[in-house]
Order: sequence, then C-alpha cells, then structure tokens
Amino acid sequence: MKSAAVLGLATSVTAFAPASFGRRAMVKSLPAGFDMEASIEKTKDMRLDHLVEQAKFALSLAVENNENPVFPNALIAGDCVITHLLGELGYLKSGKVKIMVVDTFHLFPETMDFLNEVEEYYGFKAEVFQAEGCADKAEYDKKFGSDLWKEDIEQYDKVCKVEPFGRGLKTLKTDCMINGRTRWQGFERAWIDLFENAPVNGGLAKVNPLAYWTFEDTFDYIAKYKVPAHPLHAKGYPSIGDAKDTIPIPEDGTTKFVDFKWEGDKTAWLDYASERKGRFVGLQNKDGSTKTECGIHVEGAEKTFDRDLWDASKAVKAVDKDGALALKSSGDTSVMVVYAPWCQFCQAMEDQYDALATKLGASGITVAKYRGDEERDFVQSEFDVKSFPTIVALKDGKVTKYDSEDRDAEKIAAFVESV
Repeated sequence: MKSAAVLGLATSVTAFAPASFGRRAMVKSLPAGFDMEASIEKTKDMRLDHLVEQAKFALSLAVENNENPVFPNALIAGDCVITHLLGELGYLKSGKVKIMVVDTFHLFPETMDFLNEVEEYYGFKAEVFQAEGCADKAEYDKKFGSDLWKEDIEQYDKVCKVEPFGRGLKTLKTDCMINGRTRWQGFERAWIDLFENAPVNGGLAKVNPLAYWTFEDTFDYIAKYKVPAHPLHAKGYPSIGDAKDTIPIPEDGTTKFVDFKWEGDKTAWLDYASERKGRFVGLQNKDGSTKTECGIHVEGAEKTFDRDLWDASKAVKAVDKDGALALKSSGDTSVMVVYAPWCQFCQAMEDQYDALATKLGASGITVAKYRGDEERDFVQSEFDVKSFPTIVALKDGKVTKYDSEDRDAEKIAAFVESV
C-alpha cells in the first residue's frame, strides 16, 4: 500500500488532545474517604495508557503500510519514548524501521555516547549522517570553517542539518518518516496531526505518534517504563541540541530529571511551549526574528544541494587551484566566482552567472568558477575571499573584487569590462 494510504487514514484517528485550561465547574463536596492524589495518579495512568495505545497504533499503521520507514532520532525525550515504543513493537531488532541520526559536529559529547548506549540496549545500529564530505569535526572546520554558524546561521543549518538530513532520507529510500514533534511544543506545531506530508524530499508520508502528548506525558512514560533517557536531563536540560546554543532551564540547573524522578520545579520544563526554551539561545533568523526551528521541518527544506552549481553549463569553465592561479597571472582579463554549492546566494545567482558567461564568452573572456569552501585558506590568501559568493576580475596578477550584491549579468559584465 502506498504512503498516501496511510495519510488517508489520518482523519479517522481520534486525537486525545490535552484538556483545555479554564475554570472548573463547581462540584459538590467529595465523599469522605476520597483519595484525591491517588485518583489523580489513576486518571493520569488512564490517559497515558490511551496515548500509548494510540501511538503504537499510529506507528504500526505507518510501518506496516510502507516499505522503508525511517526514524530520524535526535535522542531528546520524545525520541527516546518513540525508540522504546518501536522496540516494544519489535521494529528495531527486526530492522523493519531504520534509525537515522544527524551528527552536526556541534552536539554535546554526551549525545553520541548516549547513542551508543541506546543502540546496545535496543539491539540496532543507527545510520549516522554528517556534513557532506566530512568524516569528523576537523574536516568540517577545514571545509566550512569553525564559525560558519556565527557567520550565517541559515547556511549552517543547511550544511549541518538540512542537507545531511535530506541525504539520509534519500540514501535510506525513505517513504515514511517517523517524527517526535508534538502540539505541546508551541504555536508553530500547534496543529500537527498524527499523519501528514513532510515538506522534505518533495513530500513524503510522515507519522507523528506523539502529536497529542504533553511534555509531562513524555516524562511520565519514561519514568513508568524506565526508558533510557539522555543524561543531560539530569543536569538541567529539558531538550538537547547543539552544545553551542543549548542551555539548562532554568539556567542555574535546579530543575532536573534524575533516576526517573523530578528535582526542583518541574513546571519550568512542563508549561506549554517550554520544552525548547533552552534551544537556539542567542540565535536569530536573517529577518531578525528569534530562531525556533533548525530548518528541517519547514517549507523549502527539500531544496538541498545534492549537485554542483553550473554543472550543466557549457559557458562557465570549472578550474582547479592551478587553473585559478593561471587566470590570475594571465595578461588576459577573466572573471571568476569563488562559491560554495550549499550557499543560498550562490544558488540564487546561477542563472545570471551562466548568462554572463555566454555574453562575455562571445568576446573571448573566460568566465570561470572555483569551489572555495573546500580550500578556504587558499582562496582567502590568493583572492581575498571572506564569504561566498565572491566574484573577482583577474589580470596580470591583480585581483579586483565585485563588491555589489546585485549579481545581475549586465552589471557584472560592465564591471569586468571596466577593469
């Protein structure tokens, strides 16, 4: 059965959404001997039992009706619950569901250590994906720079999260993605359902088995079933992402979840939309708004960079390091763009630069491209490149930079001809 069949059943699933908060109806005095605390715990157990049954139903429906279900696991609390549910259903040891992890090279060291523990506990091996062409942090720093996240957070998201995430889904031939998002996490997610189409890889079936869970439900489940959970919960972190922008809540670390029990004021974590308060701290989107999403779960996430730029162009000449130096020392004028294929601004100028190459090529001027993100020291020292794209006119050993951000073919042509 196709993924669409799963989605088609979504509307028939009844959500057990959290009760609305409002003034309680007036009730008569409770009978003598009524144990309020015991009754609260009993009804919480009833609620959790229902949520578990519903989540297992959603997972079973999605997994059994698709060929390649994949669970991108970030090892946060909700993902630990889903991992446990998948284990209970027998989908991990059987290999029916593949576990995918994105290592951004900026995670807490405890995160990848915890992954090893989880793999051993449940008997599976995760598929780990990182920034393209990078085996470790040292290679990442050499290729992209250690401060990419400071220079351009959107490009960082694409390089470290969106691209490896999309590549992972494609590599694993994913037709259904299992995800831990919930309505309780905030207004951006307030209307998600158990089933939907994901805005990645052109759209694919997606199941959100915890869609109607609160954050408290998640920890209630972890405590009840002694589910392995991220060790940083015991150090005050409600949610765990990159170490560079994740903090405890509250910041003094007084609220903790230790040995399946709460310490401190748990409402600091459990209030509506509070789960991710400690995430993306100090980060802003380019429009100045506060960052709340990593970029994976938003429209446009499917526009990753699984090809080089100007790869089909007959007019733009690709040059290597020696070729770039030869253009620089030549007595003939040439123009070269130093680019990174993952850069959105490089991607945006692709058509105009191709048009430039056609125009100038007719006059015998070489229009070249040089991929600079893999040779940052070289392009900085030889061509004064500080960001991508950098367009330079070259002649007699002189490098003249095009400083305008208006990358229209006619304007760049006028610049080259004026050199």
